[in-house]
Amino acid sequence: MALSDRPAERHRQVAGLFSDRVHGTRSWDAPSPVAGWTARDVVRHLAEWFPGFLVSGAGVELPSGPSVDENPVAAWQVHCDGVQAVLDDPETAHRELTNPHIGSLPLAAAIDRFYTTDVFMHTWDLARATGQDDRLDPDFCARLLGQMEQMEQVIRSSGQFGARVEVPGGADTQTKLLGFIGRDPFWSGR
Repeated sequence: MALSDRPAERHRQVAGLFSDRVHGTRSWDAPSPVAGWTARDVVRHLAEWFPGFLVSGAGVELPSGPSVDENPVAAWQVHCDGVQAVLDDPETAHRELTNPHIGSLPLAAAIDRFYTTDVFMHTWDLARATGQDDRLDPDFCARLLGQMEQMEQVIRSSGQFGARVEVPGGADTQTKLLGFIGRDPFWSGR
């Protein structure tokens, strides 16, 4: 299924796939492809960094759920539903997010660019950590890779991505994207 270009619908699709991987997780302590992180830490990252980004940039507060340590499934669901509610709110069309590093953007576009894409890429981390289907939408992989390659120096200097991992020349787009963001596409926790 191709991902929508509308931020609310794309989030619904991307977060839905991540939610499927959350519900399919059997061991929250399984190591993930992100060095030093477990499956639980992948969920923690998404549920904990974004609320502060929204509050500081747009004055939007997401509902609080249980901690990721207490119940990662419920923590994710409350968080995910909160983000979706913001995107589905008709007032979001009139709001902006302002951040000293990115300037001002329409709120839905900021969520889509910085958060939904993060969920998309971390879906692979959670799936790989927990032995689930780790395939990502190839067209969206290609789009993200094309955008990120144009700003590689900025991305690398941000500290948000690891060093590029070299992949075979004939690799598919998902493998290339994973290598670009610093993941070993052939990582296995075993």
